[in-house]
Amino acid sequence: MIMPRGTGQLLLPAKPWFIALTLLMALLLDMLPVGPQPAAPSALAVVLVFWNVHQARRIGVGWAFFLGLLMDVHHGAILGQHALAYSGLAFLAVTLHRRLLWFGVWQQALQVLPLFVAAHVVQVSVRLMAGGMSPSPWMLLAPVFEALLWPLAWVLLLAPQRRAPERDEHRPL
Repeated sequence: MIMPRGTGQLLLPAKPWFIALTLLMALLLDMLPVGPQPAAPSALAVVLVFWNVHQARRIGVGWAFFLGLLMDVHHGAILGQHALAYSGLAFLAVTLHRRLLWFGVWQQALQVLPLFVAAHVVQVSVRLMAGGMSPSPWMLLAPVFEALLWPLAWVLLLAPQRRAPERDEHRPL
């Protein structure tokens, strides 16, 4: 099998408990009461896209929908606003996951930027169709910040998979 250019080593499989822990931590981070921040990036969206790209069989649209419903209930938003946006985000990430892995981390960040933009467009569209107020123009920066968080997520979430399965001083892996 030909390895993608962006990867220099084979990765260990991701542990299911680690995937669940990172999703829970991102959910809790998004639920922190920091007040209205229109340009605040969604850590849950970044982690969802990351795991849908790297572990497409374990994390899918169903988990994105469930986590979106939790976000809707927590924020008191229109029920389904985040769920629809996260489901679409997960679907697009799963659709692009094979192609995306062939690029370096910064090219990946540029390619996931339209996914984050689409998720925010869905959220704003649902809010406006329900008669909500139009969002602040600062909200246009949120997808950019989410794309800029992609390399950080790439480093942090792949770190446990890069370690050697068995430490041995005679093998360089």
